[in-house]
Amino acid sequence: MEAENVVLISPEEYLESEKESEIKHEYLGGTVHAMSGASKQHNRIAGSIYRLLASKIGAGPCEPFIGDVKVHLKTAISEFFYYPDVVVGCDPEDNNEYYLENPAIIFEVLSPSTENIDRREKLLAYQSIESLEHYVIVSQEKMEIEWLHRSGEGWKVSKLIRPADALEFSEQGATLLLSEIYEGIDFPAENEG
Repeated sequence: MEAENVVLISPEEYLESEKESEIKHEYLGGTVHAMSGASKQHNRIAGSIYRLLASKIGAGPCEPFIGDVKVHLKTAISEFFYYPDVVVGCDPEDNNEYYLENPAIIFEVLSPSTENIDRREKLLAYQSIESLEHYVIVSQEKMEIEWLHRSGEGWKVSKLIRPADALEFSEQGATLLLSEIYEGIDFPAENEG
């Protein structure tokens, strides 16, 4: 059995090639992985989150970004670049044009092809970011959000499932109700036995 040759590229090579690429790629320690396209439902939900944040945060140090701004992480042994669905940056010194290193809030809208990555790999990676206060995992199949927020004891997890349930981002001055996030969203009918 032959070993497969894997060509590793530098973060700088990745960033340059990503500027010219027609499709988005995430960077995982020297390897580049193409991202699959998102459904309309996924786009509607991410767009709703972005619009709500943009209208509620206002003119302050915090700013939301949708889809195309990467999050850059460095560990002791490697570097990573991810494309979250929505990210909020509040650090005025985090001023790279293409990525954030100190995000405050990250949203990932689950897709069947990315759910395991969002719940495992990205969860662990994002929790290592010192500036990150909130990681929000959003279902597109039903009204359900898992909200991980940093507290003095570590990370607290809340499951939100009712229209009146709310994400409270007090540091950024924004509250998002599930009814607002999912407004106009039709969910697939449940399979009946």
